[in-house]
Amino acid sequence: MKVDPILPQSRLDAMKSAGFWRDRVLLDDLDGWTARAPDRIAVVDHNSQTGERTALTFAELGHRADQLAAGLLRLGIKRGDVVSYQSPNWWQFVALHLAVLRVGAISNPLMPIFRERELRFMLRTAESRLLVVPRRFRGFDHGAMAEALRLELPALENVLVVGGEGDTAFEKLLEGPGAAHTEQARAQLAERRPKPDDVIQLLYTSGTTGEPKGVMHTSNTLFSALLPMAQRFSLGTSDAVLMASPIAHQTGFIYGMMLPIHVGCKTVFQDMWDAKRAFDLIGAEGVTFTMGATPFLSDLTNEAERRQRQPESLRVFVSAGAPIPRTLVRRANVALDARIISAWGMTENGAATTTLADDAPEKTFETDGCAIAGMEVRVVDEAGHPLPPDREGRLQIRGASNFVGYLKHPEWYGTDADGWFDTGDLARLDADGYVRITGRSKDIIIRGGENVPVVEVEQLIYQHPAILEVAVVAMPDPRLGERACAFVTLREGATLTLRDLTEFLEQRKLARNYWPERLEVLPSLPKTPSGKIQKVALRTVAKELPTNRAQSDR
Repeated sequence: MKVDPILPQSRLDAMKSAGFWRDRVLLDDLDGWTARAPDRIAVVDHNSQTGERTALTFAELGHRADQLAAGLLRLGIKRGDVVSYQSPNWWQFVALHLAVLRVGAISNPLMPIFRERELRFMLRTAESRLLVVPRRFRGFDHGAMAEALRLELPALENVLVVGGEGDTAFEKLLEGPGAAHTEQARAQLAERRPKPDDVIQLLYTSGTTGEPKGVMHTSNTLFSALLPMAQRFSLGTSDAVLMASPIAHQTGFIYGMMLPIHVGCKTVFQDMWDAKRAFDLIGAEGVTFTMGATPFLSDLTNEAERRQRQPESLRVFVSAGAPIPRTLVRRANVALDARIISAWGMTENGAATTTLADDAPEKTFETDGCAIAGMEVRVVDEAGHPLPPDREGRLQIRGASNFVGYLKHPEWYGTDADGWFDTGDLARLDADGYVRITGRSKDIIIRGGENVPVVEVEQLIYQHPAILEVAVVAMPDPRLGERACAFVTLREGATLTLRDLTEFLEQRKLARNYWPERLEVLPSLPKTPSGKIQKVALRTVAKELPTNRAQSDR
């Protein structure tokens, strides 16, 4: 597939001359640690489906990546092809990404929650040549779904199943010698080795356009998101990272997979979030650093308070991806005996702002941090003019970790000639350069760190025969940050319950995390004089609704 990254020469020159783009690829770090510390543990996964703990050294991880690269070559994967994989937090994800890099292809991680509707669109748009899925995960038959999709998508030549059988078993890629075991293969891989400004990651994010957007990143943009984080929190070989956030999400991909390989430390994966299990893993594996959305921090804090003791080794918890209640930050600092770091970022740029470990309490508890090295943030008015400190406006960002465009939609790039990207968030910036996110101009809901594509959900709800009008808005939630509330009007004589609605959405293969979790039936929806539904008014109503766990426990 042909990709067209937006990489003007002026940006290339500026980022490299300033030292923010160091022209590294992850294979440099893998090969380096394999040579210098081959027996050091690189990856530990705890597979909830098999009950097994798998630990791989850097040498073992490198060998498996090499074997997978040979398998990809046998399948005919070419430089620039898209390899899609819907993997939980297992070692196979890491080894496969490294193998994809080896053969010069593009990694397209897919969230395990996605089902036919989302995957059909994503795979078709990416023209994916290969899809890798688990046989079963959380009770769902991914193998059967993937095979059905293969029959619909002409470009999708192969489907492989982790734990599968026969010719479609992912494990077949691990048979035989690695790709670097012959002179011919070594030369082929050297020729295919990605350049630092090649697109190497395609990650879909939800937005306001009614369809997922394929965010494109290079090694340089991704590394410029992780290097300042490693430096800011003094991460090194003696650390251990726990990642329970999906590594198919940008948080997990950069900070749970790339960062540990770069610094040469152990990463510990948890494939299904459970605070009790996470607390135990921190002690058993010597975890010092973790990063996740607000629900992870809330649950772990509750678990520490329940046990009346602090985790033994944890020193830093970076919380990002959803609004963080400031009272939670205060509680967590005490309960976990760790520095709680607030952060803000996007799929488009990784974690772009964080608080600092030695910040004063008012910064730690009341802001989302200051820009990392290589990034700038500003707040502007509707005309694009920078605002003075403490005035609310549109948040814009520019710098090294910003992405290089949306796949097949350069018109959505949202970046001006000076490099400022409009984030869609509303914020205030104080005199010290610390940002406080105050809202969003984008029509999305962030549920536990995951964007809910409101337009797509509304379009599906509109198809229900009982629905006359619908507006889906955010409803505050103390654990997940936000849940979706659907305000609807019904056709004359019709009735509708939340169960009716969710069964309807399930039949249409919409991911469960996108389903509304509260339904409010109104005689009419508030509208502007031009006839547009006033979502601002509905959000105000939603803020006053009681959290009703009886409606949903997802």
